[in-house]
Amino acid sequence: MNEKETFITSMKSKTKRFALDVIQLCDSLNAGKATAVITYQLVKSATSVGANYRAACIARSKSEFFSKLCIVVEESDESGYWLELIEDSNMSNNMKELSRLQKESNEITKIMSSAKNSCYK
Repeated sequence: MNEKETFITSMKSKTKRFALDVIQLCDSLNAGKATAVITYQLVKSATSVGANYRAACIARSKSEFFSKLCIVVEESDESGYWLELIEDSNMSNNMKELSRLQKESNEITKIMSSAKNSCYK
């Protein structure tokens, strides 16, 4: 496997793991009306990260690839926002995992932003 294929495989795994970990976190949150709304939004954005990254990997054109990467960046950043709300509203009893997922969201956003920005250089 060459470097590009290794990166793609690694990012597919990373984005899928992020989605699965977010789902587990959401299932562990304190119940409430606001929690239901926030977890719905978070699960949607977190799972969209991996789905759109996979779609980018099979894009039919450079424009489609760029468009999908833009969605990945947007969704990973949005996931970070929902994770911040969970932290700020004390919905979670697992601050260690919440912090780790926030870092993971930021890392994915940075990596994908860099990839997106290098598309048209």
